[in-house]
Amino acid sequence: MFLIEWVLVLGVVVLALIFPKAGARWCEVLERGFARVARKRHLAVLVAGLAALLVRAALLPILPIPEPVEHDEFSYLLAADTFAHGRLTNPPHPMWVHFETFHVIQQPTYASKYPPAQGLILGFGQMIGGHPFWGVWLSVGLMCAAICWALQGWMPPGWALLGAVFVMIRFGSISYWANSYWGGAVAATGGALVLGALARIKQSLRARDALLMGLGLGILANSRPYEGLVFSLPVAVAMLAWMVGKNRSEVSTALRRVVMPLVAILLFIGCLMAYYNWHVTGHPFTMPYQVYQDAYDPVPLLVWQSPRALPVYRHKVIHDFYTGWVIPQFVATTSSAGSFGFVVLARLALLWFSYLGPAFLLPFVVAALAAPYGFTWQHFDPGTRFLFTATCVSAASLALETHFVSHYAAPMTCLFFALVLLAMRYALSWQWQGRQTGLALMRASVAICLTVWLLRVAAIRLRPSPGNPMLDRARILSQAQSYPGRQLIIVRYSPTHNYHQEWVYNSADIDGSKVVWARDMGAAKNQELIEYFKDRHVWLVEPDDTPPRLSPLSGAARVASHGAL
Repeated sequence: MFLIEWVLVLGVVVLALIFPKAGARWCEVLERGFARVARKRHLAVLVAGLAALLVRAALLPILPIPEPVEHDEFSYLLAADTFAHGRLTNPPHPMWVHFETFHVIQQPTYASKYPPAQGLILGFGQMIGGHPFWGVWLSVGLMCAAICWALQGWMPPGWALLGAVFVMIRFGSISYWANSYWGGAVAATGGALVLGALARIKQSLRARDALLMGLGLGILANSRPYEGLVFSLPVAVAMLAWMVGKNRSEVSTALRRVVMPLVAILLFIGCLMAYYNWHVTGHPFTMPYQVYQDAYDPVPLLVWQSPRALPVYRHKVIHDFYTGWVIPQFVATTSSAGSFGFVVLARLALLWFSYLGPAFLLPFVVAALAAPYGFTWQHFDPGTRFLFTATCVSAASLALETHFVSHYAAPMTCLFFALVLLAMRYALSWQWQGRQTGLALMRASVAICLTVWLLRVAAIRLRPSPGNPMLDRARILSQAQSYPGRQLIIVRYSPTHNYHQEWVYNSADIDGSKVVWARDMGAAKNQELIEYFKDRHVWLVEPDDTPPRLSPLSGAARVASHGAL
């Protein structure tokens, strides 16, 4: 599909150069209707959010509710189940050693290691719709609405609504943001609230906007804390510079209407965070993430930090994950300046591929062609300079993280598309041989985005994606849930098991669950677990069999295994 997008871009460039007025009449009709909706700003925000929800719902026949497959997803789902049952955390299980798994703390309480924002929205979906997916669905709609609202503060309303459409196409329907439990949309919503509030605060001093900025900062702190902190630094500098340029009476008004409400909501959110940490870890300033790092992960979060001593692992698969993948990745990233430089370039390429792609490269190329000779940084208006600087600062901070997945940059989503839209606006003025070629190319960019999206949807419909081995776990779980009574499944891996395919995850209330997953720890320890769950049917599953299947675990079958160290 990436190659097809390149071919489309090159094709429309040729067509726009030869026939710049092709389809102009139809485009003008569509643009006038689009503009009528966009001018009603509140309606446009509502339309952006509802459209994203309706599109994703319409795709359910070909993109049904997804099964979790990644380590992180199961951890977020544990948080969702915990919150959906009205708890901040869960008491540690007396047999917790059998349930140790990735990205979950077992002591001093049983909880996800991640900040709570994603778990909260998933838990809300579980409460209102019976499944965490509806939290994902809702978060996508909120993201598109928030980005439309934010962009309205930086550019004309028609462009703001177009930006929300781009986000819906890129992330709101067929991307993993809308089809997994990893997140992305929640942090993107937080970033959009901060960015949109900043523009409005500088235009009119309203406490409402300060509260929305505080809410956005709170979402970032509880979804992507590091990236959110770096994202907020240019915002803080811009706010300070804006206040310094005012006279004494204006500063007094800004303090009363903006600073005080902002500080108040941040203090309130900070107290809530401390209360959550205290319940989960026993210390108000110790996050669950820190507890997990200390217990399992020897690799630091940032590349300049030193690794810790290897923890004592009680299970081979966890040992292999950290010694066979996490530590080698850290060494490869930090071993030399050359390797670090390669990592930086690879992450920038991933950012461009994930957020923009060939269709959104075209506006920047055309904008550069439209710039007059001698165009400098000072020719940009202050708003554009801020957006570009904030993007560069946030993107540079991603290079300092030990690990990176594209949704780590989710707080920057609104920034990326704001720059795309600004480039498109500027590119409209480009003429070639006295014809409005820039306008034709920007219309073509929109058409390419829609075409590629439709092709991807068609590809999903006509050629379903290959199955993931983790779907066998979902099949086994469904089978066990269909049996009468309660079940205990002991998971035995082969010595060469792929540690990225983890089966041992449980819900928030382990003892109350219909099905409990546990690690095979050898005959003696298995027997302890079986005696604890003496009212359950006991099964053995070996995920590396083809296909994996449940086998009754009889007394004779309780033999030593490869699971324990």
